[in-house]
Amino acid sequence: MKKPASNKKPATIAMDSGQLRGKQRVTKVKPPAGAFQPAPQEQPGRDLGQKERSRLRVTVSEKGGVPQLDVDILLMEAIGTSDPDFLDGILKQLVDVVREGGKIDERKLNFMLSVVKGAKPRDQVEAMLAVQMAAVHMATMTFAWRLGRVENIRQQDSAERAFNKLTRTYATQMEALKRYRTGGEQKVTVQHVSVSEGGQAIVGNVTQAAHERARDKAAASPPALAHSQMPAMPIVGERVSATVPSKRGPGK
Repeated sequence: MKKPASNKKPATIAMDSGQLRGKQRVTKVKPPAGAFQPAPQEQPGRDLGQKERSRLRVTVSEKGGVPQLDVDILLMEAIGTSDPDFLDGILKQLVDVVREGGKIDERKLNFMLSVVKGAKPRDQVEAMLAVQMAAVHMATMTFAWRLGRVENIRQQDSAERAFNKLTRTYATQMEALKRYRTGGEQKVTVQHVSVSEGGQAIVGNVTQAAHERARDKAAASPPALAHSQMPAMPIVGERVSATVPSKRGPGK
């Protein structure tokens, strides 16, 4: 196969997505005519820059009444996959979200793709989570629009509940993505530690022995108050002197 000249556009994937004679047609990736071996700068695994990602848009057209999607082949890398079937399924799901009255809203479709690309997924799991986040955001804005146009209390309560649930779901998805990327580990960074003169700072887990805790507790406890009319009890271990009265009578 000949490699195209550098001034030619990157290869695109033609995708058939739409309805034909009332039957839903499943999207199917079709190899571009005159497929070629990707250039070195187009090899999978290359980290795409922000400008390259922003140019990866989907163009919607119609052919014989059937919507057609023109997709840049580098979009697979931008969403963290090298599997055409995965790209096909993701685009089909996004198309279903933005379809209105049988028409595909190209602006909404590319907006949702920009959300996915902005998350910079590293694998298909992250890509699917980013797609869900994009869908939740779209639904959130829909109910935000409805909340500003309610006509009675019932509509207001319904839109408010849905809006709150969606915003909480989005925050949960962000935390899930963060945990997945970090492997569930939490990092704590100490930026400033103040230690007075003569003190010591310990960084890490500190375990105190049981007898040390008991001694500290005893030292912190206030002394017991004795009754003023009762003699003090002698302290064990100290010598005590006392006067013992004699049993002999006077003169003996």
